[in-house]
Amino acid sequence: MMQTAKVKAKDLASSAKEEMKEGSAEMQGKAGEATATTHGEKEMAKEEARAKKDQANADKHQEKAERRADAAAGRHGTGVPLTGTGTHGHHGAAGAAVDPAYPSAGTTYPASGKYM
Repeated sequence: MMQTAKVKAKDLASSAKEEMKEGSAEMQGKAGEATATTHGEKEMAKEEARAKKDQANADKHQEKAERRADAAAGRHGTGVPLTGTGTHGHHGAAGAAVDPAYPSAGTTYPASGKYM
């Protein structure tokens, strides 16, 4: 749960950073359009602003994807193993030594003649 909150906070920071970059690109584009003297220069300024906005958006998504991968990698390998050598539960570990005084069910021992 805490990991999710951290990832969300970082995503929020990435979004804010992306908004700043977009705003900066937009202002640079407007400044470029204002100083442009020809129609071609104005179009070029618009294209550059659009490209910077798209790059900021792509960077944000890349950062989010990397965080998701890091978070997923951090979750694997932790916690309770699905199989193991512990004796938690009803059955002992496979291959563990059996006390001859208390043999487990299903094993075959030679007839001792005690109850024959």
